[in-house]
Amino acid sequence: MSEGVSREGTAHENGTGARSGTVTVPMWLVTVLAVLAYWGMLYFDQRSGWFHPQVYAPFESVTVVAALQPASDADAFLNRGRVVYETTCALCHGVDGAGKPGQAPPLAGSEFVVGPPGRLIRIPLHGLVGPIEVHGQVWNLAMPAMGAALSAEDLAAALSYIRQAWGNKAPAITAAEVEAVKAATAGRSQPWTAEELKAIQ
Repeated sequence: MSEGVSREGTAHENGTGARSGTVTVPMWLVTVLAVLAYWGMLYFDQRSGWFHPQVYAPFESVTVVAALQPASDADAFLNRGRVVYETTCALCHGVDGAGKPGQAPPLAGSEFVVGPPGRLIRIPLHGLVGPIEVHGQVWNLAMPAMGAALSAEDLAAALSYIRQAWGNKAPAITAAEVEAVKAATAGRSQPWTAEELKAIQ
């Protein structure tokens, strides 16, 4: 009896005896489980789309998917207008539509831009001459006719762009509206004046 007790005590002292209620987990297993958990969370974050029905691998989120969608017809039309404007009009009016001193008045917030479509369409078609007041400043410069060199679609796109850029909020202009103004003013060769344009509703 004493010998058995002695052996049990010696085993506990040496750390080789069984201890009830404890389980030893190898550190390598803990490390592997931690790595797998981290990988799983990372994979879920990057590939799951948070279970959104429109998101599939390899895309990560609704934002990414939306950014890759084709532009709508309206967006494509305004992008076309921006290109036409920047290659045809921005030299004088500025890329930002703020105008340039001694060259051209601003287009941002101009009543001639956001007013009736027929008023704006006539300006690039036949040009503008004489004094014109924009934002309380009088400009006495001549603008040559430029619209004749553009198709009805390109002119409509450019005018629609400036009517919706730089804080302007006016409806787009269609190619049909441009064609209608062209037909109505086919016999005109003189540039418009501000007073004539203001009379157009």
